Amino acid sequence: MKKKVISCMLAVSMLAMTLSGCGNEPGNGESSSAVEGGESQPIIQSSEVAGGQENQGGEENQNSQTEASQYQTTYGSKMFDNVTITVELFDRSNAPDGSTITENKWTEYVNQEMNKVGINVEFVPVPRWDEVTKMQSMVAGKTAPDLTLTYTYAYAEDYFNQGGIWDLTEFIDGADQALNMKEYLGQEVLDIGRNADGKLYGIVAKRATTAKSNICIRKDWLDDLSLSVPTTPDELYNVLEQMAKNNPDGRNDVLGMIIWNAWNLRMAFSKIAGDPAAVEIASTEDAIQDYYDEGMRDYYRFMNKMYNNGLLNQEYYTMSEDNFKSYIVTGAAASFEYAVNGSVDVMRGSLLKTLQENDPGADIVSIPPLKNVNDGKQYSAAYASGGLIAFCPLTADAETVEACMTYLDWMCTKEGGHVLYHGFEGEHYDYDSNGVPVVKDAEYNTKDKDWIRADIFLVGNQGYFATVDDFNACTAKEAPGYEDHVVANYENAMIGTLNHDSTYTSPSTPELITDINLVKDEYQVKCITCPMDQFEQTYDEYMEQLKNAGVQTIIDERTEHVGN
Repeated sequence: MKKKVISCMLAVSMLAMTLSGCGNEPGNGESSSAVEGGESQPIIQSSEVAGGQENQGGEENQNSQTEASQYQTTYGSKMFDNVTITVELFDRSNAPDGSTITENKWTEYVNQEMNKVGINVEFVPVPRWDEVTKMQSMVAGKTAPDLTLTYTYAYAEDYFNQGGIWDLTEFIDGADQALNMKEYLGQEVLDIGRNADGKLYGIVAKRATTAKSNICIRKDWLDDLSLSVPTTPDELYNVLEQMAKNNPDGRNDVLGMIIWNAWNLRMAFSKIAGDPAAVEIASTEDAIQDYYDEGMRDYYRFMNKMYNNGLLNQEYYTMSEDNFKSYIVTGAAASFEYAVNGSVDVMRGSLLKTLQENDPGADIVSIPPLKNVNDGKQYSAAYASGGLIAFCPLTADAETVEACMTYLDWMCTKEGGHVLYHGFEGEHYDYDSNGVPVVKDAEYNTKDKDWIRADIFLVGNQGYFATVDDFNACTAKEAPGYEDHVVANYENAMIGTLNHDSTYTSPSTPELITDINLVKDEYQVKCITCPMDQFEQTYDEYMEQLKNAGVQTIIDERTEHVGN
């Protein structure tokens, strides 16, 4: 579990000041129609969207000037007059030699295609793991890109409620608007970015799969110690203790477990995991679950025991993702929990492959979810159907927003998102007999496109795919030699009852979540690192501080929502 310190109190107060007096009404910028001289301009649409169906627009709306929407956001329905949009781009500091995050083959391709409709795209790099604090400071300082990104919907909705970002409804909901986007995302995903009044405050990316997390373990050490794959938290603890303290390779620097997230480990202690309504109430934030789910006390007690017995990194809460990965690739970790397929994912550094370059006999496998300590069943944490959300601050004028939506609409086409994610047929992939893109040269792709593809493709998390089966088949072939690991990783991430993240934001969440998260960040560390005989007192303090921060208000609102 990494420390995500949100030092944003100043940013939030600045935001309130800078947004005071602002409304959600759009600017006065007018959109020129695609119809000129009585003739409609051709609409450039993908001949094949992800679902393999031709995207049919409303012909009557497209050809009738009187019925056309004010803003034309289907790619090609309007020729813009050299409009420049700024777009946030997550920076993982992984650009290959000869490229930068903003100047590379794929940013050039974006501009090549967008220039065809009179749009220029300038990318604004933001460090991936500082995206929340950076976003908050940019919005507060009115320097945020025209397309700003976050995975925390509550922040985007809060900005909307304060009058700081655009209502996108009039850019998207018309029958002739954003036709590729509607086809690719679908109504369910599109509606995630709406508030209770139906106002569209952001465009949510569609997830190719809802598989979320894996607990992984050193399989070679299991075999060397004649140990079985652990199936319960107690079995896991015993296995990790033996791997660390009786290491078969004779190492004395091995940690039992390192944790980047603990989504599935938490499921093994949850007392509400089998209650869908309770899961819906608690699943919005770790802190909400910590307060609402009595089983979380047992989870933190387990972590405290591991910490005090030397099985966790003693400064785990300061660990960066690069540090986390270094433990794995140098063989200093017996086990870890990480994003699904993180053990062999090329985007995350092909960790097992790198480890085996240092230790050819090493192997890492994911394990099925641990049996819950309360009912003995297996539960897997799963993503909601939506990923990140993109929104437009009011610092952008109306035509800029129109161009931003056109940009996202283009990404929903085969010439847009499919190319950005998969590359070019014949260079990066060929199709198999089932029409699934098959990587030609994984090493070439890793250096040429994979390092940026997930971050530049804004309307799909984990790729441009029609179905989950297509995603699984393609992803397995992106890690030559590790196909079985990939398949097992995704299968293990979906075993048992799936508890999906909620996409509902209660009315008070945007106002309260910053204070709640500050409490969480402080006390999660205290609860895990305190002496064992101080744990109960520390955890009680944590619950009291969450209560003082208003967590019960959010729980009450979410309970009412679920009841309705």
